[in-house]
Amino acid sequence: MPSRPPFPPFDEASARQKVQAAEDAWNTRDPERVALAYTEDSVWRNRDTFLAGRAEIVAFLRQKWARELDYALRKELWSYDGDRIAVRFQYECHDAAGQWWRSYGNELWEFDEEGLMRRREAGIHDVAITEAERRIFGPRPEEEKGRPLPFR
Repeated sequence: MPSRPPFPPFDEASARQKVQAAEDAWNTRDPERVALAYTEDSVWRNRDTFLAGRAEIVAFLRQKWARELDYALRKELWSYDGDRIAVRFQYECHDAAGQWWRSYGNELWEFDEEGLMRRREAGIHDVAITEAERRIFGPRPEEEKGRPLPFR
């Protein structure tokens, strides 16, 4: 099984690196690529959906990005300890009817010794926004990496 550095235990620099790598991968909107960061038997809670294993993760992400159009994500390190990282995030997308959404959330991550995520728990809340209120456009430019997310 391939590994995904950095490996636990995390320090601040390696935790930030892990968070940025996750943001970069999710912004590709490539379910197969994203799923490679998780163990074969990874378990997830995403809102009210519970998943187990890479195959379910890939299927979930395909459905997600089929309905969450022009998805763009920002993640920020919240905390870390040993093999665990907590993040907060915001993403924007629109639905097929053209309604834009900003989603705010928190994730709890747990990693194995190879740097693969074995557990992910996400709580997410959606807020309808107008297109003029958007502030997240595609992957984060290099000069914006490491900047904190706005509260609103």
